[in-house]
Amino acid sequence: MKFEGTSSYVSTQDLNIAVNAAITLERPLLIKGEPGTGKTVLAIEVARALGVPLLEWHIKSTTKAQQGLYEYDAVNRLRDSQLGDERVKDIANYIKRGPLWNAFVMDERPVLLIDEIDKADIEFPNDLLQELDRMEFFVYETGETITARHRPIVIITSNNEKELPDAFLRRCFFHYIKFPDEDTMRDIIEVHFPDLKGMLVREALKVFYDMREVPGLKKKPSTSELLDWIKLLLNEDITPDMLREKDPRKLIPPLHGALLKNEQDVHLFERLAFLAQQTSQQKN
Repeated sequence: MKFEGTSSYVSTQDLNIAVNAAITLERPLLIKGEPGTGKTVLAIEVARALGVPLLEWHIKSTTKAQQGLYEYDAVNRLRDSQLGDERVKDIANYIKRGPLWNAFVMDERPVLLIDEIDKADIEFPNDLLQELDRMEFFVYETGETITARHRPIVIITSNNEKELPDAFLRRCFFHYIKFPDEDTMRDIIEVHFPDLKGMLVREALKVFYDMREVPGLKKKPSTSELLDWIKLLLNEDITPDMLREKDPRKLIPPLHGALLKNEQDVHLFERLAFLAQQTSQQKN
């Protein structure tokens, strides 16, 4: 098993090394980086490249570690017992398997994605330590121990919104996905828009990276937002000349709603456009 990227996912050499190191060490791969840098898609592409099943566990602020193992529906069992349902005789009918349980019992080694782990409570990662170490857990209601048939390839993503516990970090292989440079971004665009003309790509990238460098920007536009923006530019027949235009009143790029996602950043560009216009008038 060796990952070298796919035709639809541009992977850097450093990222390939990190994925393969985690597979070799049989340790979870912890991927951090800005939102929109392809962390979640990585797990999907690793599974596709290796030809193995993918199981996804998307974490929310209310998610508990126990849900990754199983959930026991005591309420439904009580209700069924009151109704005289025969299913109550087998408690297994009221146990819902979680993503880890499903990964553990697969006949082949799967990829298990634990997505955006930093959304959960700070104790969430620690609550999974034993299961990730031993690759087994005990089901109290049935008295059985579930042991992994094959150790899953575990990929954990984090947007770096909060620090993760040291005990958890020690068990992971870590990689930080840097924001793509212009050459890498050009390769990514080519994968998604193979027929796109070079001039439009060049001007779009210049606008995009210039926007990311604006001081005071609350949320920098991401890779996925750039791709959405380019799709809109093509749909609206925006030309390279329109993007290249230096009119101070048009500092905000066309269709900027795909790139700027809050009013603070829109107002920032409006102020910059106003100041640029004032400066231009004074010079004239």
